[in-house]
Amino acid sequence: MRFVQIIEFEATEEQLAQGDALVEEYMKQTEGKRTAGRSTLLRDRTNPSKYYNVVEFASYEDAMRNNELPETQALSEGMMAISSGPPRFIDCDVVRERSQ
Repeated sequence: MRFVQIIEFEATEEQLAQGDALVEEYMKQTEGKRTAGRSTLLRDRTNPSKYYNVVEFASYEDAMRNNELPETQALSEGMMAISSGPPRFIDCDVVRERSQ
């Protein structure tokens, strides 16, 4: 069953730019190792300092394998160090998908 993790966090534009640099380095370091399939960054229209990173995986097990990568742990620590507060993680199993 496909799995999606939603990471809710708050950041300034400067913090977001720093985070983008960390993610770019992570992508280089984990080429061929990471199990995340797709990632979408969303900004809340009513609270522009709030973001949602939606990360898709083929399965929960793939997500856990990805989480165990040292590079993933380092990225998480780096992102927490530059964000405006602790992130909130929402773990979801994909029940249904439809194209409209």
